[in-house]
Amino acid sequence: MPARSRASIYKPPFMVGGLQPPSLEEEEEQKRVSGQGVIFVLEDAQLEVAQVGKAFVLLNCDDHQNFLKKHDKDPALYRPDICHQALLAILDSPLNKANKVKAVYIRTHKNVLISVNPKVRLPRTFKRFCGLFAQLLQKLSIRATNGPDKLLKVVKGPVTKYFPLDCKRIGFSWAATKRMSMQDYAKEQADDKTFIFVVGAFAHGKIEAPWVDEEISVSEYPLSAAYALGRITNAFEQKWSIV
Repeated sequence: MPARSRASIYKPPFMVGGLQPPSLEEEEEQKRVSGQGVIFVLEDAQLEVAQVGKAFVLLNCDDHQNFLKKHDKDPALYRPDICHQALLAILDSPLNKANKVKAVYIRTHKNVLISVNPKVRLPRTFKRFCGLFAQLLQKLSIRATNGPDKLLKVVKGPVTKYFPLDCKRIGFSWAATKRMSMQDYAKEQADDKTFIFVVGAFAHGKIEAPWVDEEISVSEYPLSAAYALGRITNAFEQKWSIV
């Protein structure tokens, strides 16, 4: 009996309309974050690990200035402290403690997507934060000490595939043409939606998120990421009567 050719026994993967269906993990995440709540995306965070001496470290402008200059990198761009402060502003908020923060994502300058469990207890000191994220970017996940849950993990992008279908996506930009107070903006919104807020985690620049529905500015002055996030959490705490 003649051997069959490779072409005759090849079976292509099952696809519908040329697109692969979402994974079970993606579907479960979309269900978990649907309904009333907020999702935060910290955009373009400068989180980069490198070997300095014998250790792998999270690069920052204060401790690794000579290393960065030696490798033709601008030290002023390496500000992981911005991401640290932004995460603390979200996780410490009454909005999060009331379980209204559905998810937090970080997209790094190197296009690595990190999922942060809102229940994680982040290190308070910057040094410990750097150690934790250096470990995360090498091992790709950090588990809880008292259980199997992954509190921090690197996930596949794009971030939009983890959003619920009926959500509103808002980008924060000081240069946006629409400018209004965050309290007024929150009052205008429906009560039962999920809101995605994209905030830059960098010192200078503009968010690159073409998938947002609109961009808004909530101050006539440039705000730090942590302060902008504080305005968001405070406005929705008032909207949903969280004291």
